[in-house]
Amino acid sequence: QVQLVESGGGSVQVGGSLRLSCVGSGYTYSTSRGYCMGWFRQAPGKEREGVAGVDNDGNTSYKESVKGRFTISQDNAKNTLYLQMDSLKPEDTAMYYCAVLGRPGCVVVPGSTAWMVYQYNYWGQGTQVTVSS
Repeated sequence: QVQLVESGGGSVQVGGSLRLSCVGSGYTYSTSRGYCMGWFRQAPGKEREGVAGVDNDGNTSYKESVKGRFTISQDNAKNTLYLQMDSLKPEDTAMYYCAVLGRPGCVVVPGSTAWMVYQYNYWGQGTQVTVSS
């Protein structure tokens, strides 16, 4: 059974940092088959939105408002996806989710938002991030 478990959320003040982790179990990232992974967030009363995406070649793309502040990375040996969040703002407050799409040829094009609407196979349960001023 495939599972994604996020952790690392919490409450911080404006300008603070958090690192989110997403550990996958029940499958193995396969660079030979291709995959895309992403971090998404949803604030109360708002639509879920893509924050950062990465593919098995290490290509990344970010939501415009988090560029230069957030960094997505992965450790395939640990089946773990990370999101380093610096210079946090109140508008970053949301529930953050990780997602995985295992699909040959899946790519994340830097600067493109296409990865945000891929049909991801698996989702985590979310971790809450709250930024206060």
